[in-house]
Amino acid sequence: MEEPSESLRSDRVELRRLHMTDLDALERAIDESLDHLVPWMPWAAGHSRQQTVDFLARGQEEWEAGRAYNYAIRAGGVVIGGCGLHRRIGPGGLEIGYWVHSRWTGQGLATMAASGLVREGFQLAGTDRMEICHDAANQSSGAVARRLGFTEVARTRVPEGPCAPGEVGIDVVWRMTVDEWRAGRGVPTPAPVG
Repeated sequence: MEEPSESLRSDRVELRRLHMTDLDALERAIDESLDHLVPWMPWAAGHSRQQTVDFLARGQEEWEAGRAYNYAIRAGGVVIGGCGLHRRIGPGGLEIGYWVHSRWTGQGLATMAASGLVREGFQLAGTDRMEICHDAANQSSGAVARRLGFTEVARTRVPEGPCAPGEVGIDVVWRMTVDEWRAGRGVPTPAPVG
């Protein structure tokens, strides 16, 4: 498999590859969730529509180049967040990132979305590990990694300190290897749509 499926479904969420046509829906989800996102997402503090346009344009280039695969998380027919697979942790590795609209938190939807990314990521040729990284103060992100069967492998002080107001400046890294995933350690994951 050269690239992940453009659409995945899991229980109550659908992941769809982000396109420029998602701009308004994505903007609405971000704008309605800024109070929830600003403490944890450095990009949220300076959020603007142009920033989202640039993100979507860059996302198309990165998908085509195989550097990142960004998805809209959808539930109930609306965009409720975003997630992605990123090739930024070295050869054979993919990092998972995710965020969910403030009205949709606490329902397991981030876990469902990340679970779909794990399944797809391990089907990409050469992927031997996946990681989730978050600030130590962001306990919700840690709970997602734990529920998925990832193992905490590192806690590192960030030299430049916290990047967002809710952070304490300590990165927590969680990892799952392809062998662990194949052995069934991870949570069951969704199948591609269509």
